[in-house]
Amino acid sequence: MTSPDPIPTAELHLHLEGTLEPELLVALARRNGIRLASDDVEELRARYVFDDLQAFLDVFYDNYRVLLTEEDFYDLGRAYLARARAGGVVHAEAFTNAMPLMERGVPLEAILGGYRRAFAEARTDGFSCELIFAISRDRGEETGIEVLRRALAFRDDFIGIGLDSTEVGYPPHLYGTLFGIAASEGLHRVAHAGEEGGPEYVRDSIDLLHVERIDHGTRSVEDPDLVRKLVDEGIAVTACPLSNVALKVVPSVDEHPLRELLEAGVRVTVNSDDPAYFGGYVDDNFRALRASGYTDDELRRLARNSFDAAFVDDARRAQLHALLG
Repeated sequence: MTSPDPIPTAELHLHLEGTLEPELLVALARRNGIRLASDDVEELRARYVFDDLQAFLDVFYDNYRVLLTEEDFYDLGRAYLARARAGGVVHAEAFTNAMPLMERGVPLEAILGGYRRAFAEARTDGFSCELIFAISRDRGEETGIEVLRRALAFRDDFIGIGLDSTEVGYPPHLYGTLFGIAASEGLHRVAHAGEEGGPEYVRDSIDLLHVERIDHGTRSVEDPDLVRKLVDEGIAVTACPLSNVALKVVPSVDEHPLRELLEAGVRVTVNSDDPAYFGGYVDDNFRALRASGYTDDELRRLARNSFDAAFVDDARRAQLHALLG
């Protein structure tokens, strides 16, 4: 039996640096003269077993060492976009976690310049893609504001900001000024919430930061009033099932609260987060949901949600919906 064709969908929660597959990691290390613990692809992939978010971040940031030049970011962006398109993605809004790279001395011009070229190439034949500038919450609001102001020199290269990295100890209320600046610049605003942190992180991201989407949002189901708020205010949730299993946020895809959110009427979507580390891209996540018992109608509803949650104009949204028939 052949697998069904990938469902056309938008990917709204994807970290470009989290698409650094071991093969490209090795190639870039060689190109830039960086020594890795191993240059064996399977040995490197075997490291990708994590007890929690911090264990993943330790490996994630260590691998950053190989990303140095504009050509590196171009190659990384191009590889993701090609793989995503092969998996059914027709529109992508991807994060760049530039802050830790900048701390290592990598010029912001190189990061954004490489991605700009890769995205421009992908757009030449009807694919749409945009960049969201991620703010690492553990660096503090003051640093986030400083970096955002630097990034605004390249305002045309990204459409929004997203708050990410370790939640616990860095609640949303600490970043009100930062998000106010972003709003004043006309930037879209999203935030990771409810992955490690409880439902209050989700609620405060909406009420205090005025975000337009919640990334992860897994623990929202613990608060029925919050679920109703997500529905009533039309706040989308960008769920990442395989990521949540890999980081032990949930025990299995079968036990992921995605269906509960979907049945409650939340505009929940399916995404891959950091697919090089968590076992799969968007189509792999859809396959895992199908294997877990999701019907074709449910999967198509998730895809439709992704188009409705995307930061696109009405004409492009209509084009995206038409792809589902």
